[in-house]
Amino acid sequence: MENAPGNCQLISPIIQKDIINCCAKETTKRIVDDLGEDCFAILADESSDVLQKEQLSLCMRYVEKKSGNVVERFIGLVHVADTTALSLRSAILALLSEHSLSPSNIRGQGYDGASNMKGEIHGLKTLIMEDTPSAYYIHCFAH
Repeated sequence: MENAPGNCQLISPIIQKDIINCCAKETTKRIVDDLGEDCFAILADESSDVLQKEQLSLCMRYVEKKSGNVVERFIGLVHVADTTALSLRSAILALLSEHSLSPSNIRGQGYDGASNMKGEIHGLKTLIMEDTPSAYYIHCFAH
């Protein structure tokens, strides 16, 4: 910063948000490139933010090609209208589609124990398995 011109400090909140968004997009792009066309598991959880708006976070778990290690990577956070299984499924599929990831490559899914997530009839687990029968559900042990 000492060698920068006086008017080029990049401290504006708008500029800082732009820089953060660019870093997030590049990081996510690298994660998706690392995954390629391989199979993966999804880990999802919903919660409300400070303004009481519902949001869904999505992580992916997969085997890293280079090292052979299992890694978990955060993919995104999206606002959802409600926490019904249908809304959450739509949000997950939209997020996967946004990153050109095929739902048919899902081999596992992990959620908390809420009925909208693990319900046998109308839960998110069941809806995902209707699309991808090999996406087995395992209760997320972090809950």
